[in-house]
This record gives sequence, C-alpha cells and structure tokens, in this order.
Amino acid sequence: MKTWNAKTEEADRKWFIVDATGLKLGRLATHVANILRGKNLPTFTPNQDAGGFVVVINSDKIEMTGNKWNAKKYYRHSRFFGSLKEKTAAQMRDDNPEFLIQDAVKGMLPVNKLSYSLITKLKVYAGADHPHAAQKPEAYVIKH
Repeated sequence: MKTWNAKTEEADRKWFIVDATGLKLGRLATHVANILRGKNLPTFTPNQDAGGFVVVINSDKIEMTGNKWNAKKYYRHSRFFGSLKEKTAAQMRDDNPEFLIQDAVKGMLPVNKLSYSLITKLKVYAGADHPHAAQKPEAYVIKH
C-alpha cells in the first residue's frame, strides 16, 4: 500500500474570515497559522501548501494581556550606525495595526521556504471593510 501525500495543486482552498475584536494576539495568531498551514484539515502534509486563506478584520481592536502594550518593543534598523528604531506595541497599534498580527503569525510559522508563500495567504485589515467578498469567506470563530 502506498503512502498518500497532499499535493499543492490538488488542495481545496477555502477562505476564512476572522474578526479580531476583543481577541488576544497570541491566541489569534496560533489559530491563523494553523489554518494557513492546513493543520485543521485531515489531509495535512507538513511539506506542502494545502491550507486556506485567512482574512483578519478589525485588527485595531486586538488585545494583549498584562502590560504588553507598553513593555513589548518592536525594533527595526537600516544597518547604519545609530539607525536603531524602537516602538512599543501601543505605538505600533496606532501607526500600523496590521503589522502586529502579521508579525505574530509569521513568528508562529516554521522558518523555511514554504512559510514565505504561506504568509502571503494572510490578509489583514484595520477596519471591518475588506475587498475579498467575492471569495465568499466563511466565518471562523475563536473562543475566548
């Protein structure tokens, strides 16, 4: 008997929509990463892209526990001396709320070539409006 493996071309891709209002960042990121990888399907294969697409709306209403809004820092630099910039999570939420979710989900994906294509299937929007209504996304409910 031969072993069956999922193939990327044969994947039945579904679209899911997640409302981030009142959800914790880490809990949301784990659920989204599992959908992107396809771990919620019985045909999960670790080395193939068989997961679905995820649209996250209301990313500006995400929550963090404890004092993380002020304690968690995001760093960036341009490799020139003195160019290190830092922002707290609260500042990042005000400037670019989509980045918080994208960065958290990216950190929960495996570090390999496949994860670069997986992260492109994540669509994050600050408000409730999104341009993916034509794909008819299913509502994915995450329990608190």
